Amino acid sequence: MAIGDTDNQQQQHKNTKVFSLCQFWQTGHSQSRTNNNNNNNNSSSSSSASTHRLNNNNSNHVAGSNSSVKTKTVSSVARSLLPPRRRIRLDPANNLYFPYEPGKQVRSAIKLKNTSRSHVAFKFQTTEPKSCYMRPPGGILAPGESIIAIVFKFVEQPENNEKPIEQKSKAKFKIMSLKVKAGIDYIPEMFEEQREQVTVERILRVMFLDGERPSPALEKLKRQLAEAEAELEARKKPPPDTGARVVGEGLVIDEWKERREKYLARQQVEAKDSA
Repeated sequence: MAIGDTDNQQQQHKNTKVFSLCQFWQTGHSQSRTNNNNNNNNSSSSSSASTHRLNNNNSNHVAGSNSSVKTKTVSSVARSLLPPRRRIRLDPANNLYFPYEPGKQVRSAIKLKNTSRSHVAFKFQTTEPKSCYMRPPGGILAPGESIIAIVFKFVEQPENNEKPIEQKSKAKFKIMSLKVKAGIDYIPEMFEEQREQVTVERILRVMFLDGERPSPALEKLKRQLAEAEAELEARKKPPPDTGARVVGEGLVIDEWKERREKYLARQQVEAKDSA
């Protein structure tokens, strides 16, 4: 009995150790599972947070891009709605007046003045280039400079028994301007190359005047035509002589003539003395 009891006690002790070991393994395994679950939850939370931040950043970036695009669109629309800034003042401002003389070529005049602070190129265009032309057709005006342009037009005979003064013309004239740098030469192609910077100053309509009936518009037209012809004649004249001109290596024409005359006179005196 003593031996059996001893064996039983030893067997119970072993079972207790094994149970304790199993319980410890279960506890550790459950803790590791808990830690793994926590880690997985934390990683999932961090991934969700990162994804949320990324989405927020993307949405903010998209919102910023959309807002900038909207701002540009609004500004471009606002610029398109604003009236263009005029660089040239026209006189007359809206119409070109011609004396009504059917079957003849008549003239009109318009004054252009650069009212901006920079050099401005101007150009004429017409819907009837075969019967209308301008002189000059274009050019460059310095700040504050003005010019009177002459417009030529052939007047056709009236149709449908219309009264002469009621005869209307479909011809229109467009005056365009372009800001340019000082010192450059005028070429018509500059308006095509820089079309985005071109401003349409005015579209002028043709109005006929009765040449036999005095009117303020007719008197003004005659005065402007006289001024334009005077300016044209002034441009044709050579520049005034401001003194002796320097030619070659600093030799002055007037001094050269004087020296030559003295030399010839001295040669004649020496020839007489020798004779």
